[in-house]
Amino acid sequence: MEQGEDRILVEELAALGAVSGGSGRLTGLVARLLKKNAHEIDLAVPLPFDDAVQRVVGVLEGAGRAGRPAHVESDRDHEMIRVVAGGGAGGMNPVVVTALVSRGTGNRTEVKLRAAAKEGLIKQRAGEKTAARLAALLNQ
Repeated sequence: MEQGEDRILVEELAALGAVSGGSGRLTGLVARLLKKNAHEIDLAVPLPFDDAVQRVVGVLEGAGRAGRPAHVESDRDHEMIRVVAGGGAGGMNPVVVTALVSRGTGNRTEVKLRAAAKEGLIKQRAGEKTAARLAALLNQ
């Protein structure tokens, strides 16, 4: 999961650098060197599995970048949902958000929420703040 996360963050930062008039390639090289701020939160959602998956997809797609649907991978007992959201000052810092939804017992579903972002000189803790914000939305 982490390698994919790093690759996505580097690609997103390189694209952001290219759009802002800089060298996307150089920005991508620098992004590889930046430290990552990641935070995980475990949740128990009081919904049956299928309903919980729909809720997580809805919350994550609402937080994700416009026009980009959530990436979903499934097997019998788990769903992995991933989006790229905006965090930090002005929502410009890409944050990879991954939710692993697992079948629980009865009408209870387990969700492991992880948010990760690259950190520059100014520590914005975009991964931590995004994880906390989305966990609060899932708990409503």
